[in-house]
Amino acid sequence: MKRIITALFALVSFCANAQQVIPLYAGAAPGSENWTYDEKSAGTGDNAVTYDVSHPTLTVYRPDPAFNTSTAVIVCPGGGFFFHVIKTEGTDVAWWLNQKGITTFVLKYRVGHSLTNDPSKEWHQNILKSDFGDKIRPIIPLCIADGKAAIAYVRAHAAEYGIDPGRIGIIGFSAGGTVAASSAFNFTPENKPNFVAPIYAFMPQELQGTIANDAPPMFLTAAYNDELGLDAHSVDLYNKWKAAKHGAELHIYAKGGHGFGMQRQGIPTDSWIDRFGEWLDLQGFLKAKDPGVAAAIENAKKPDWPNLKKYEADNAAIPPPAPGEKRVVFMGNSITEGWKYADSAFFAGRPYFDRGISGQTTPQMLVRFREDVISLKPKVVVILAGINDIAENTGPIKLENTFGNIQSMAELARQAHIKVVISSVLPANHFPWRPSIIPTGKVIQLNKMLKDYADANGIVYLDYYSAMVDSEKGLPAKLSHDGVHPTPDGYKIMEPLVEKAIDEAIRRKN
Repeated sequence: MKRIITALFALVSFCANAQQVIPLYAGAAPGSENWTYDEKSAGTGDNAVTYDVSHPTLTVYRPDPAFNTSTAVIVCPGGGFFFHVIKTEGTDVAWWLNQKGITTFVLKYRVGHSLTNDPSKEWHQNILKSDFGDKIRPIIPLCIADGKAAIAYVRAHAAEYGIDPGRIGIIGFSAGGTVAASSAFNFTPENKPNFVAPIYAFMPQELQGTIANDAPPMFLTAAYNDELGLDAHSVDLYNKWKAAKHGAELHIYAKGGHGFGMQRQGIPTDSWIDRFGEWLDLQGFLKAKDPGVAAAIENAKKPDWPNLKKYEADNAAIPPPAPGEKRVVFMGNSITEGWKYADSAFFAGRPYFDRGISGQTTPQMLVRFREDVISLKPKVVVILAGINDIAENTGPIKLENTFGNIQSMAELARQAHIKVVISSVLPANHFPWRPSIIPTGKVIQLNKMLKDYADANGIVYLDYYSAMVDSEKGLPAKLSHDGVHPTPDGYKIMEPLVEKAIDEAIRRKN
């Protein structure tokens, strides 16, 4: 997929690095040394949760290095101190922030022990009981401690992640908002956040402390019809920050309820994250400090819609194919671009050239096909495209036009005597960056169109879909962290399939 689109439209994340999971403490977490339960997961899609977290962790989501602003954000999902709403208040937020050039750490802080395998239902039942507050109250300080420890960890390791230690913020939702907001009180130089964003946070007076003279700026949002009445907590924090003459911005939406997160409801709360991005920009946290990165961001705003410049110098440096060389060009989006980073050994020592661009759709690939494929004179081109068209990365597009663009690339290659491998679109049942679109049916339709065309024209059809699809017509968690981009395990499934397809294409006469 593509850098111009990344910079201008905040679309799908560059997947150069698989997500790294970091234990927050070297041993048992202080204060819960006798907790012996292990982390579990339940639910799927927007209902996915993690629970029984006794060993807190940080999961790292890195932006495209070319657009790294050096800002970091720790994301704290909500869940009533009993579980984590891991997708719509965690990973979806992380991917969105990556598009702004922000390195993101999703914090799984400690939560209470669930006695069932449905922690959400259990929590809703328990909250009605008179002793619920007594049971949950001792856990809250541990959650807050994890938030402060997370900030301290990121600051101590800022250099290795390309982070400015003076640009580390924290955002949290509901109970995670408690963790985020509490970091703005009683901080030390090591764990002080540089900005804080409590989102429909639970933050009663008894959890607050004295507002320091150097308290960080704060962004708050909630809905007027919050079922838990937590909009009042946001208003209270805003008024106190304003009275103390510290920067603050507050958005109270008429509708949205509690827990809207990154869900799409067709109402103004859908765009709260854009308001947060605007606020970050006003605070200066989206302005890259590195002059080279700042220049790259500015250059990305200039009109080069297909991103012809990305591989221009690399292409010019490649000599013509040697006699007998079986050169292969991989043409695609971020799934292709991320491949060379996730498993560089697959490309090492082979005449394989990766020409994927993060964010790209088939119209963009078609425009750059001559420069990035035909000019390199490969024996074979492997085309993997279409998922971003379905996600409408460059606007709505008919499935027939997506198919037509891939067909046109194949015909251009054949006219240049290049053998073609047309890849199926990988399984996907949701988009982290476009939750309102359900891609399942269109993926299946497009793959049928591609297979029928390939079979009718003697072109090799490479079926990744059948080898990777799960029972929900998506990518299994082991093969993808976000449901779209493969993990190293995912690429390990793809590699022998593409090698077999390349060999078959070379053997074919036409």
